[in-house]
Amino acid sequence: MTTSLSIHDLLRRAKTASRPLARLDRNAALRAVQVALQDAAPSILAANEVDVAGERAKGTSEALVDRLSLSPSRFESVLAALDDVIALPDPVGRVVSGWRHPKGMAVQQVTVPFGVIGMIYESRPNVTIDAAALCLKAGSAAVLRGSSSALRSNRAIVSAMREGLRASRMPEDAVTLVDSTDRGSVTDLLTARGLVDLVIPRGGANLIAHVVENARVPVIETGVGNCHLYVHSAANLDMALNLLINGKTQRPGVCNALETLLIDREVAPLFAPAAVKALRSAGVEVRGDGDTAMYAPGVVPASPADWDTEFLDLVIAVRIVDDLDAALAHIERHGTGHSEAIVTQSLTAARRFQDEVDAACVYVNASTRFTDGFEFGFGAEIGISTQKLHARGPMGLAQMVTHQYRVVGDGQVR
Repeated sequence: MTTSLSIHDLLRRAKTASRPLARLDRNAALRAVQVALQDAAPSILAANEVDVAGERAKGTSEALVDRLSLSPSRFESVLAALDDVIALPDPVGRVVSGWRHPKGMAVQQVTVPFGVIGMIYESRPNVTIDAAALCLKAGSAAVLRGSSSALRSNRAIVSAMREGLRASRMPEDAVTLVDSTDRGSVTDLLTARGLVDLVIPRGGANLIAHVVENARVPVIETGVGNCHLYVHSAANLDMALNLLINGKTQRPGVCNALETLLIDREVAPLFAPAAVKALRSAGVEVRGDGDTAMYAPGVVPASPADWDTEFLDLVIAVRIVDDLDAALAHIERHGTGHSEAIVTQSLTAARRFQDEVDAACVYVNASTRFTDGFEFGFGAEIGISTQKLHARGPMGLAQMVTHQYRVVGDGQVR
């Protein structure tokens, strides 16, 4: 079990490793890491199979097991994404702005690494690779604390990554795994002021809340997605049905999957029965309000808690709303600021939805499943930020640096 002392020792080593990263060849290091991961693929996939079997034995839902699973094809996709990260422009040392001070000094705002970035996340061992790669490319050391469900997978992945770093003569402590299932290790990471420059949690509501409530270091919140699809009175209903099924069933265990369907009362007599039928055919449990049950008998009665739940499973809540005002009010009350969508042929309704919905990503006639750094062209992503300071929405490489003002003079005094 990892102790508080050993956590601080890991962080100190990561801090030391972070100092030279900005001036080293980080692309060469990432290529070496990629080769090491490819060489270690059999052991990584074998470790993942043990993790997956353990979760299935516990009765974990298949949607959550899917988040944990690394099939050979999925692992190859993760490795291929490293090519995208390598190809991205170096985010470090970019001059954001510059000017000449009246006293004659040259002033530049320049991008610089954070230093040490702590990642706390659940399942999804692909995040181990994505997060470490983005941190390295951005010149920061990555300290990774995954969940117990993926511990074997993460051990194998980080071992290979560190081997790649050694091969490229990069400090291997630039990628560190907190090899512990003790929740105290999370608290140690969150309270290590001076050793951790930023913590990014990625997971469910309980994890995010724990991090935000206990952190004494800067935090960027990511992940919780109670995402809505509102079918407006002027919607193309065939399009709406396609977007609904894609958003809910294409991969239900991820944060950009749909959790709530809102149907305008004007189209409910036609759309509600069709939507419930299609959802049931796809294996989705439908929980509806009284009006939904009137149009589609047999739906499970929705509880008050269902409107606030990120199911991460083949379950959806359905409500009939009077109009756009009611849909906006529902989203304002129950949304998590992640991704929201409207289906409509009305430009006025679409513009109003975009202007009034407070979320990182707002869609008109498109699936919320596109909220993703790779889909947005960022390469890999570190997560989906649902807050407003520093970064919002999919966080790619450009959001993984901070700024420094560099001033050059020739003896000026104030």
